[in-house]
Amino acid sequence: MADSSNITLQSEEPSLGQIQIAPEVLEIIVGIAVSQIDGVNRMQGTISSSVNELFGRKKSLGKGVKLTIVDDQISVDVYAYLNYGVSVPKVALAIQDKVKQQILFMTDLALSEVNVHITGIVTEKTESAIDPNNLFGDEDPEADQNEDGEES
Repeated sequence: MADSSNITLQSEEPSLGQIQIAPEVLEIIVGIAVSQIDGVNRMQGTISSSVNELFGRKKSLGKGVKLTIVDDQISVDVYAYLNYGVSVPKVALAIQDKVKQQILFMTDLALSEVNVHITGIVTEKTESAIDPNNLFGDEDPEADQNEDGEES
């Protein structure tokens, strides 16, 4: 998802050499930061990342993150699913703050913008009230037992 060119950090000691960061590293930092926010269920992935996870391959930590670099300005687009019942604006603001903070702390790079795209809401899974052994509910579970509690 990221551009192919590395990002070169400005060093205070140029005699020591260059520091370059691959855009994929920034995507991973953003993905981990977003996944730590309360209310975020998961990040939106591509079909290939979903298939890879289905087959037990390594989970892509940078999925749901698009990095854009234009004229030395770095912007990030985050695509996430939230849990049902959370305040969407509060979670989106928390995502923006956390992403900017983590990128600045870990790479000393300032992001020009963090765009948050809420792609869906995930509801809680509820336990089914249907007994798979008694689909139609017409069997009495105690009918198969005699008065001693033993099955007949």
